[in-house]
Amino acid sequence: MATRGTRSTTRKASKPGLTFDAVRELALALPGMEEGTSYGTPSFKVRKKFIARLHPDGESLVLKVDPEAREVLTRAEPETFFITEHYAGYPEYLLVRLSKVRRELLAKLVEEAWRKAASKQHLEARAKQPG
Repeated sequence: MATRGTRSTTRKASKPGLTFDAVRELALALPGMEEGTSYGTPSFKVRKKFIARLHPDGESLVLKVDPEAREVLTRAEPETFFITEHYAGYPEYLLVRLSKVRRELLAKLVEEAWRKAASKQHLEARAKQPG
């Protein structure tokens, strides 16, 4: 029975779903990332280049991605990654349901977006960070 309880705890620890505060923590851990606003919602930029923002629904994140990544993610995990009609004409943006996304995957996607806009100095500083 103790083993069963341990498994349950493990599942809870890896359960998907993040708050915007968790997104903020991931984003601001990257060198040069700054928080501001975009279209009236909290956003993140590096070198004044957009990375992500909270969608007005308060439950999704608008994230800059490669168009190929958007296609793969929306097909693989449509309950987590999606677009609205508004974003159909903007292939570099993806919507992420914060209640469904896994922290590790979102951290990777945010870092990929950041890397494309970061300066050489930011990239060097990131290489020196643990993890």
